[in-house]
Amino acid sequence: MTTTEQVPGVETVRKALAGVQDPEIHRPITDLGMVKDITVHPDGRVEVAIFLTVAGCPLRDKITKDVTAAVSALAGVRSVAVELDVMNDQQRTALRKSLRGDAEEPVIPFAQPGSLTRVYCVASGKGGVGKSSVTVNLAVAMAARGIKVGIVDADIYGHSIPRMLGTAEKPTKIEKMLLPPEANGVKVISIGMFTPGNTPVVWRGPMLHRALQQFLADVFWGDLDVLLLDLPPGTGDIAISVAQLIPNAEILVVTTPQQAAAEVAERAGAIALQTRQRVAGVIENMSWLELADGTRMDIFGSGGGQAVADSLSRAVGSAVPLLGQVPLDPHLREGGDAGDPLVISQPEAPAAKVLIDIATKLSVRARGLSGRMLSVSPAGR
Repeated sequence: MTTTEQVPGVETVRKALAGVQDPEIHRPITDLGMVKDITVHPDGRVEVAIFLTVAGCPLRDKITKDVTAAVSALAGVRSVAVELDVMNDQQRTALRKSLRGDAEEPVIPFAQPGSLTRVYCVASGKGGVGKSSVTVNLAVAMAARGIKVGIVDADIYGHSIPRMLGTAEKPTKIEKMLLPPEANGVKVISIGMFTPGNTPVVWRGPMLHRALQQFLADVFWGDLDVLLLDLPPGTGDIAISVAQLIPNAEILVVTTPQQAAAEVAERAGAIALQTRQRVAGVIENMSWLELADGTRMDIFGSGGGQAVADSLSRAVGSAVPLLGQVPLDPHLREGGDAGDPLVISQPEAPAAKVLIDIATKLSVRARGLSGRMLSVSPAGR
């Protein structure tokens, strides 16, 4: 290096850093006040000081790597040294306000007029029908299409989404705001992230309502296209709380072909009559097992999914489609246990194809007006 003209200026380095996003918030670090200082030496050495949001930031190594790569790409840069510091309380307050506004009490963004996030409540009448597996694979399939997706593990007692999605990370707390971890392109929050080991949650209705409210309001979800809520089986406290907190949420009913399961699933969908929510459709899981000779074995019977769709169509007075029939596949279960969703690990598997097709239908479906605030006034006579 013989001339200082070859060395980039501080503003040039800052512009390069504008291309680096915080991996949790997904916004440029320059906009978030995370760039503490930039020093450019005449010999081409560049020193960048970065503020982390919290001392134990789980993605500090990624931030360091991304900053180093962005600055190293500039002409005239010989080396890059990244120093990490931590925001003070005032800086974290400013960051929270820039993201969530200045309101004392956080609001649920998905319940606000004009929200463009489509919210699906994945419900079932009884447990063991594969509701959580369906939720995870739908979310990951949507994310693979470039859709911004989040999952709320609203099954407080039987939480299982983090394992199935493939994450053991904890949320990052910035004052009263939580940044959810992300896995397979999907943001997720679960009560399992706050309880040690496999400790059971023993709560009554009011505590369940408050936990769900915090998941929806205290978590910074960003600009989501789709939010999926994995509900507990049945029509209890959580289902009622969701209807109160997000009245524009739509219901997806998961059942098996078995008639006994289908009858119970109808009740989960029929709650829409009381909550005035829309039933987006029915998904039949474990529909059949395909044998080596190509024949199908109806282990749990047949027709349950269509029966639920027909019954709900009559009950709500509008068409409720059977969105798809997902065949039994051991790899679907194995992927859930390993945190490797089938739609990513084996997208050509028959079950994965059905789930991807359902995710596509839900992603491109025309938006209705149910639950949305309309800017209209009664006409005068």
